[in-house]
Amino acid sequence: MEVGINYDIHLPDDVSNVLASDFWIMEHLNKSSIPTTADPLKFSATVSVFVEQGECIADINLITYRIEAPSIVNIRKSHILQIKSISDDFVASCIVISKRFSDNLFLFLRDNIQYSIALRHNVVKIDQSMVTPFNHLFKQMSEISADTTNPNAYQAQVLTISAFFHSTGYKCYRHISDNQMKSNNHIPDRFITLVQQHFKNERFLDFYAAKLGITPKHLSRKVKAITGYTAVEWIERYVILEAKVLLKSTNLSVQQISNELNFPSQSFFGKYFKKNIGMSPKEFRNK
Repeated sequence: MEVGINYDIHLPDDVSNVLASDFWIMEHLNKSSIPTTADPLKFSATVSVFVEQGECIADINLITYRIEAPSIVNIRKSHILQIKSISDDFVASCIVISKRFSDNLFLFLRDNIQYSIALRHNVVKIDQSMVTPFNHLFKQMSEISADTTNPNAYQAQVLTISAFFHSTGYKCYRHISDNQMKSNNHIPDRFITLVQQHFKNERFLDFYAAKLGITPKHLSRKVKAITGYTAVEWIERYVILEAKVLLKSTNLSVQQISNELNFPSQSFFGKYFKKNIGMSPKEFRNK
């Protein structure tokens, strides 16, 4: 997987090579194996989690989710996770995949409308009847991973997941696509996805409204009505969250962070940060 900014996030010793692998799986995680932390964690890989039992509360890219079993949680590369609480009976399985694996999987699933929805939704509650098929999927993937003599394991995993999604997994997202056909409430989803992709370079509503084919006024009104935040506030929240992570989790200078976030100057970045947080970037880093 590509190497970028080195965030100070450490995996357990026995999976320290996971980010260098194309595919990694762990079944039946419980509360004791998932530490909660007050600090946000920025992901360097795509992670899909099947929550089989219990519940947890977590922020994913500033949005708070109460995740109740059974659910599917998708956390993509560069997303920021902050776990708030986990129930004692929590049980989940997860897979971690590289960009190469994700790109190959996309080739098989790109024409599936439910897959495009899955890419935009971090948390989806699923029907209880899906628990057994998902457990079977994770068992099958674990068996493929365990067979180290199989030279076709990579291809087998890609085909296993794509076949499962086409035959069964798509059902988890069908109700979302049906609802979207009946209303335009998906505009905030699409807007937030665009913000995640472009917030470092684009901070004006005209850009996002043009991408969505609507007026800035309509965009702002729709986002505010559905999410409770204005469109401008969403952009600011992403910029500030990224700045916080860079200040706390890297050794980049304030000037380098200003450049990373495409501010015209360090002074402009400092004023922007202080307006939103109430302190300078240096004060926040030393706090």
